[in-house]
Amino acid sequence: MKQLDDPISRPNAECWLIVIQDQPQPCPYLPDTVARMPLRLPIGRLTGEKIDSLLALGYRRSGDFVYRTQCSTCSACEPTRVVVVQFVWTTSMKRVLKRGDAELQMQIGQPESTPSRVELFNAHRLGRNLARNEEPVDVEGYRSFLVESCCDTEELSFWRDDELAAVAIVDRAKNSLSAVYTYFDPKFSRLSLGTYAILKQFQRATQLGLTYLYLGMYVANNQHLNYKAKFMPQQRFIQGAWESFD
Repeated sequence: MKQLDDPISRPNAECWLIVIQDQPQPCPYLPDTVARMPLRLPIGRLTGEKIDSLLALGYRRSGDFVYRTQCSTCSACEPTRVVVVQFVWTTSMKRVLKRGDAELQMQIGQPESTPSRVELFNAHRLGRNLARNEEPVDVEGYRSFLVESCCDTEELSFWRDDELAAVAIVDRAKNSLSAVYTYFDPKFSRLSLGTYAILKQFQRATQLGLTYLYLGMYVANNQHLNYKAKFMPQQRFIQGAWESFD
């Protein structure tokens, strides 16, 4: 049943979210766990101010929809962000950035659904055991997941000569960038492309004068999500409030 839910902007509610799906489902982050992640559709396109407000309330975006976890028995998922000017570049991160910059070229544009991107996306999921016995994503499935959006979205693509090595999808708000999804060619693992893509997002957020970089969900017991703890200092959204971690 559809219902109106959280106002995005406060104190004046200029836009609402419609709940279009709200039922228990297998948790995408932890095995043998049931999750509740109501899927909400914004009425109207989200402005930069409104996506900032959503992110500050712990929401994430997938395609045209937004969601946040509301699990009754688990609180493992913690939306994570970093104040850009406070971010500490470690020696190893500087090495990753230098090595990647020496071999790769970054392009910034609108997200695209092309055969080469879909092929790389599926290779990444398979190589990192993320597919969970699901069928490979096709061009239309890729489009609905990573190209269609309810807000301003950018694609950071990384190339080694003419070969696509990695793609990072990021949402652009008024005061923040939000990392949506990153995938990369497993054969370039020596370049630490997951880390490299985030470091390039920190650079872009700095160039744009933005306050926050949202890193998505931190889940301590998920090896694909707990790496975010190395980007310090950071804040995590826990029980309705942002807590600082040094």
